[in-house]
Order: sequence, then C-alpha cells, then structure tokens
Amino acid sequence: MSEQRRSSRRAGRGGRLVRALDQRLPVSAAGKEFLRKSFPDHWSFLLGELALYSLLVLVLTGVWLTFFFRPGMAERPYSGPYPPLHGTMTTEAYASVLRISFEVRGGLLTRQTHHWAALVFVGAIGVHLLRIFFTGAFRRPREVNWTVGVTLFLFSLLEGFCGYSLPDDLLSGTGLRTAQGIVLSIPVVGTYLSFFVFGGQFPGHAIIPRLYVTHVLLVPGLLLALLGVHLTYVVVHKHTQWPLPGRTNRNAVGKPLVPQYAAKSAGLFFAVAGVLVAMGALFQINPIWSFGPYRADHVSLDSQPDWYVGYLEGALRLIPGWETNVAGHTIVWDVLLPGVLLPALLFAVLYGFPFFERWLTGPLPERHLCDRPRNQPTRTALGAAAVAAYGVLLTAGGQDVLAYRFGLPMDFVTRWLRALLFVVPLLTYHATKRACLGLQASDRQRLSDGEATGEVRRTAGGGYEEAHTLLSRERAYRILVREVPRPRAEGTEVWRWFRRHRLRNALSRWYFARSVEMPATPWQRHRVAAVRAAPDEVPGRES
Repeated sequence: MSEQRRSSRRAGRGGRLVRALDQRLPVSAAGKEFLRKSFPDHWSFLLGELALYSLLVLVLTGVWLTFFFRPGMAERPYSGPYPPLHGTMTTEAYASVLRISFEVRGGLLTRQTHHWAALVFVGAIGVHLLRIFFTGAFRRPREVNWTVGVTLFLFSLLEGFCGYSLPDDLLSGTGLRTAQGIVLSIPVVGTYLSFFVFGGQFPGHAIIPRLYVTHVLLVPGLLLALLGVHLTYVVVHKHTQWPLPGRTNRNAVGKPLVPQYAAKSAGLFFAVAGVLVAMGALFQINPIWSFGPYRADHVSLDSQPDWYVGYLEGALRLIPGWETNVAGHTIVWDVLLPGVLLPALLFAVLYGFPFFERWLTGPLPERHLCDRPRNQPTRTALGAAAVAAYGVLLTAGGQDVLAYRFGLPMDFVTRWLRALLFVVPLLTYHATKRACLGLQASDRQRLSDGEATGEVRRTAGGGYEEAHTLLSRERAYRILVREVPRPRAEGTEVWRWFRRHRLRNALSRWYFARSVEMPATPWQRHRVAAVRAAPDEVPGRES
C-alpha cells in the first residue's frame, strides 16, 4: 500500500511539473496542432522530400568522411596501396581521398554514396522548383518561400562545387582552373577577387582548406537554416493541393502529419537511403586514381563537370572568342558572358518571376490550388523552352566527345550547337504552347461530349457512332476549377490623351490572351467561383 502511495505521489509530482512547464512554455497546444497538420497526398509533392532525405544522407556520410579527409596542400611522394602512383607527388588532400578509397573499410562505398547523394540532392531541388513553377505554387502568399527555395538551390550548387573540388585530382583541379578564369574575367575587380579567393597566385596553398571550411561548415549551416525557414513557411501557409472534389482554396485535405504522413515519409527516407547506398556500391563515380593528382600543365581527356554546372561548361565552349579593350582593361566577353552574366541572369529570372507574373495579373488574393500546366500555356511554354536551352548547353559541354564518337569536325559540331541553342528553345516554346491549347480543347470536348467508352452503336439512320459517357465528378471538377486571369487593360480609356501601362498591358495580352473557354452552366460557374474564393472572402455554401 505504501508503494502504491509513493508511486502515485511521484506521478502527481510529474504531472505538476509538466503543467508548470506547459504554462511557461506553451508547446502542448501548438505541438498538438502541428502533429495533426494535414498534408495533401500526391506523388509530385514527394520531390521536396526526396531533396530533404538526400540532404540527410549527405550529412551522415559527410560527417563520416571528415574523420579521414585531410584538407592540406603540402606535397609528398605517394607510397600508398595503389602502385601506379608510387613516387608521384601528391597533396595531402589527394592522398587522404586515396586512403579513404583503398584503406579505410567502407570508405569507397561511403565516398561514392556521398557523391551520388549530392547529385540527387541538387537534381531533386531543381525538379522540385520546376514542379512549383509549372503548377503556379509560387503565387501569393508563397513569393518569399519561392525566394528561399531558389536561394537553397543556389547554395546547393555552391556546396556541390566545393565538394567536387576537394579531392584535388586532375579533374577537379581543371574545374578550379575554369572557376579562376571566370573570376578573372570580371572587369576591374577580377584580379583582386582571384587573389582574395585563392590566397595569391593560382593554385596556391590555401584554396583546398578554404573550400573545406566552406563545404563542411559555412554552406551546410546556411542550407540547414534556410531549410528550417522553408519548412516553417510550408506549415504556416499550408501545402498547395490539386483541385479535386472537397478541396478548395480555403482548406487543405490530406493525411495528418502523425501517424500516417510521418510513417510514409520515414519509409521514403529509408528507400532513398537504400537506393543511394546501392548506387554507391554498384556504380563507380569519380575514380580519382585514374585521373591522377592535379598539375597546372595537364588536363584530363573527356573532362566533364557534374551535370548541374554542365550548362556553364557548354556556354563557355559555344561562345565565340570576343574581347574588348576599354581604358586599359581587357573585357573577355567569351568568358564573362557565359561564366558570369548567364548565371546572374538565370537566378535573376528565378528570383523575379513570381513578382513579374503578379505585375501582369495585378493584385490577386491568395491562391492555394495548383494550376494544371495546360491551363497556363505561356508559363508552361516558357519553362519548357528554358529546359530545352539547358539541354542544348549541357550537350554542348561534351562537344569534343560528340565530335570524336561520331567522327565529325569540331567546328561543325560547334556551329550546329550554336544554331540549336536558338532554334530548339523557340520551337519548344511554340510546340508546348500549341500542345497546352490542344489539351484545353480536348478537355472542352470531353466536357461537352463525354468520354468515349469504346463501344460502337448503330444510329436510327443506319450509321455508326462511338458511345460516350459523362465525365465523372472528379474529372469534371479538375477541368472546370482553374485560374484564367484576364489580360490587363489599365489606363486605356478613350478619353486619355496619354495611354498608361502600355508595356504591361501588351505583356499581359501575350501572357494570358490564349485560352480555351470551357462549357459550364451558370450553377457550375457559381460553384467554381465558390471553390476558388480566397480564405478572406465569403463564398457561397459549398457542396
């Protein structure tokens, strides 16, 4: 009896302690609300989680690799277990990576898994950004979160380049040499920036330790901080969702975070980790022993960077050799344009696109329903054209390999790729826009005539026709619930002497004018307006 009394007394103390803490740190209600947060379920939403779990694998494998990597540039003859390099002068960084690969148990597996995870991480962020772009998930109130995501993408590219350069082999050294040339091409300040980054003349003895600190401390800290901000905005603004029955612009229909979504997400993490480890075990990547240590007077054959900077390599190879002398300064356009201005333009467009579209549409309320890409043909066509241009530049990064494999002159391949850089995006833009309009017309026909059943019936007049059935409520809902902004026409009243906003009105007509009107009854239009009503609006009764 006394034992029960003591246990109940301890339980009472524990309860009082929990209540006291909750009164001072009210996390109970907030935690309960967060754990029941609804997350819509669709395969495209897993792209962000794929990037998150690739980052976790990167952190785990990267922490393990730091125990064995030595970021020094002091040279000494190699005497390790790889005979072809015996007696070769190697830096501490290069020798430590060889030690990880050949002497540390599980070292090669961990290093290759780390490299594959880096490629998947950057690729997942890129595809995730494309998903957000094509579905319009960057619109109000998510402009700031889009900016955070683009910054994450930028830092992931920097992190990948720093890690790619750490082994100090011939391939990564060639990449560093290219980066130094790009820095030098910046007018006036390029030389000073190069001396600041490399600690003197290239390559110096400071660049690998500096890249190491950047790779393991500075950029990962920024990535994790931005990731926390990004996920916080996702929770605060709630997740976007595809238009389906029961889903409106004012709710979020999905599985609660705990236990359903957390269990599925944990399964995805283990699947991603397993696939990355299998790739590290089965697919060789970056065999630095084949390239050898970096020497400034050598360059490896078929040297190609990782895919995420392949467009930069292709741009450097395609642009003609242009130079201009201004006030005693030489502007090297064939390096400045592709190496500095092209990436700057790319990220300027990424950062500014949500605000550009908002400028064309005017002030609109919050939007939480995803666009079907076909319903925004101009935006979809622009995105497809950008992807096509990237593909051409990525192909141009291997122009020497293409010329060798197909037995073609290098100049012939270069000229064709220069032409394709302008032709392919233009054709892709028009083909994608026509395809989107054609899919809209197909949706209109399915709403009007129904969906074909595959049965052929004989008519009363003796002819034959294919039987149709009405679309299901879910399919009709997906087609009808869409955002179709009208082109702006502000400041064009006939009584004005000077027409205002001409440029914005013209761009708005180009961006929004082409669309296929869907057949809908007045009741259906009323229901669609109620579904699309903003959270602060008062819609009609929902069905």
